[in-house]
Amino acid sequence: MTIPTEPIGSIPRPAELVAAMQKAAEGGISDTELAALFDEAVRSTVDELEATGSPVITDGEQRKPSFVTYPIAGLETLAGDGVVIPFADGHERRLPVLTSGPFRYAAYADSYLLAAQEVATRPVKQAVISASALSLLYPTDGIDGYPREDFLADLVDEAEADIRRCLDAGAFNVQIDFTEARLSLKLGPSGGLLRSFVELNNQVLDRFPADVRSHRIGVHSCPGGDHDSTHSADVDYTALLPTLFELHAGAFYLELAGEQDPESVLEAVSESLRPGQRVFVGVTDPIDPEVETPWQVVERVLLAAKHIPVAQLGTTDDCGFSPFADDGSTGRETAFAKIRARVEGTALAAEQLGV
Repeated sequence: MTIPTEPIGSIPRPAELVAAMQKAAEGGISDTELAALFDEAVRSTVDELEATGSPVITDGEQRKPSFVTYPIAGLETLAGDGVVIPFADGHERRLPVLTSGPFRYAAYADSYLLAAQEVATRPVKQAVISASALSLLYPTDGIDGYPREDFLADLVDEAEADIRRCLDAGAFNVQIDFTEARLSLKLGPSGGLLRSFVELNNQVLDRFPADVRSHRIGVHSCPGGDHDSTHSADVDYTALLPTLFELHAGAFYLELAGEQDPESVLEAVSESLRPGQRVFVGVTDPIDPEVETPWQVVERVLLAAKHIPVAQLGTTDDCGFSPFADDGSTGRETAFAKIRARVEGTALAAEQLGV
């Protein structure tokens, strides 16, 4: 046995690709030219990730417009005045709003997975967006002839298909991005919104056999990282954790390195963790420009091991390094250096723990 370590997903896109994506949105570059840049970015990212020694890799989400909007990019049944997500530094992200049904994905994540597998020599995991995040697309005043219940039924079908297609395509595992979990406690402090999100996501998860959920499906939660800021780091983590672990998944990828009091979080994790669940604790902080040393990672792993059984412990990064394509606040070199430190530090910690 050793301590598994995995990335979350996104790596900053090359500046040339970000510029080309903007040009494409304005009609200033052909699909063929953009596709060639996507191919090169994925190839380069996979090569760099494998060079870090990471036993599991991703495509760095080079083709995704963002971690949340990839299934709906290009849909004509959307308007721009949806839910606003404010970040601590004052900037905002806004989701679109659905204008008519039925709801269908425009793209599934297996398309990214298959392209990465063509150039990868190591197992590739795939991140997908949660059903709960996309539930925010439905307008509060409803849609004539398309009630919310019908929308949620369609959404659960589509979210299931997104996961199943990745599993069928040979993904090492599938990680559901549930970054709105902590944010939900800001939007609904009573916890009712969080519970409704967990119930919705469990509707999707329960469509898979228990052994698949236990070994090949996980959930990522963080306070949102974008342009070196967060949307919900001020929400008490301990209020989230008991409900989070009610999700019917086997792996949980939790932000921790950026926490002011990581030990209190670990104590809460140890109280909520269930048999058969594994926690991948964040040991590198993507929004901190300083690159962690392997020995800093060792310290963080050893602290986690005081509260979490080693057999249920893994390591990861707190968040993706560029969840939105236009976020260039972290350089690619910094991202790869942090990942390398995570991989090396996790191996050193495993040696110290005798596993």
